[in-house]
Amino acid sequence: MSKITSSKVLIILYYWPPSGGPGVQRWLKFVKYLKAMGIQPTVYVPSNPFYPVLDKSLEMEIPSGIEVIKAPIWEPYALAKAFSKADTNSLSKGIIKEKSQQNAFQRLMLFIRGNLFIPDARMLWIRPSVKRLSRVIQKNDYEAIITTGPPHSLHRIGYHLKHKFSHIKWIADFRDPWTNIGYHHQLKLTDSSKAKHIQQEKEVLDLADHLIVTSPGTQLEFESKTQTPVSLITNGYDNVDLHAELDEHFTLSHIGTLLNERNPEILWQVVSELIDEVEHFKTHIELKFVGQVGQNIMNSLEKYGLKKHSNFLGYLPHNEAQEHMFSAQVLLLIEKNMEQTQSIIPGKFFEYLQSQRPILAVGPQAWDVAGLIENHQAGAAFNYEEKSELKSFLTSCFNDFMKGKLSVDSKNIENYHRKQLTEKLIGVIEMEI
Repeated sequence: MSKITSSKVLIILYYWPPSGGPGVQRWLKFVKYLKAMGIQPTVYVPSNPFYPVLDKSLEMEIPSGIEVIKAPIWEPYALAKAFSKADTNSLSKGIIKEKSQQNAFQRLMLFIRGNLFIPDARMLWIRPSVKRLSRVIQKNDYEAIITTGPPHSLHRIGYHLKHKFSHIKWIADFRDPWTNIGYHHQLKLTDSSKAKHIQQEKEVLDLADHLIVTSPGTQLEFESKTQTPVSLITNGYDNVDLHAELDEHFTLSHIGTLLNERNPEILWQVVSELIDEVEHFKTHIELKFVGQVGQNIMNSLEKYGLKKHSNFLGYLPHNEAQEHMFSAQVLLLIEKNMEQTQSIIPGKFFEYLQSQRPILAVGPQAWDVAGLIENHQAGAAFNYEEKSELKSFLTSCFNDFMKGKLSVDSKNIENYHRKQLTEKLIGVIEMEI
């Protein structure tokens, strides 16, 4: 495809190194390859953000010569942290306890978050950012302005800038849905607040020149809501130089935060039963967790006698987490059992594919991930009612492990390389309005 030379784009981000977690990966890699392909990206980020997870190793991946504009942000999380650091960190990660487990302070935080801060807790950055970026835009000839969310407050920055600079293309990138995101129903929204979310979402969808989404399900959702063109550009993987040896134990490894609502009791039941029923399974099984694990999951592991077979490594830098992906015997991918999560494709899924290790996924019916796993011959996906099928698959994996033959050969994954995805992004930037 043709490549732009000497073109400039303004990219408005919240998550940027030293932030850790999946939110930073997508645009860190896009910036890397945009620059390599002749586009000059200017990155706008907060100077004092509230990042619940830090990964300083990612700072080494920022390309040299990138202009990064930083501006202060005031967030209510900073104030809430003074009252409860643990609750504030959890809420900022999207970790919301079940209603029966919430104390009065947690219920108050959810109500305030959902009803006073619309679309999210970064809304107070909108007005000062529009003012500051208006001066920046007047001094530069940008081909496009790109916003990415969540937090969806950044799309509101793009919305106001588009009104002021209608001649510049505005591309809104949705890493997750807005009003249809899985935790939205937990924010204790009043009818008035629900209406405001829907209105603000519609304003963004209709005014943007182009929308980008990360899953087929979200693409269909947005195409039903707006006439604005919607392109699918998934997350992906980048080159890695790893020579990790496979784990000696039969490891079922989950990489990343495991939220309370992502609690696959069906899986814990199956593992517990196989410990009792299958010879040698008890000796070899190891559940490995790289990242924060919700209390509900911990309780279930205790309930099924699996704590002693579990290894909790906590959050690790991205490169170390990847080593555990490549050394795992089986990789676990878990999603909430909700209709709203059918279109969620975790960013780590594509790195899972790259690792060429079998994927065992448990999620909602009609999950986009299930079709991808089948298409790429990367393992198997099950819904929360398919216990016998899941048990058969895990037994088969263990039998292959005992024979030294547990492997997959994921097919046709090259289009998920970050370089290929950046070429698709350039196609959207070049597209005539």
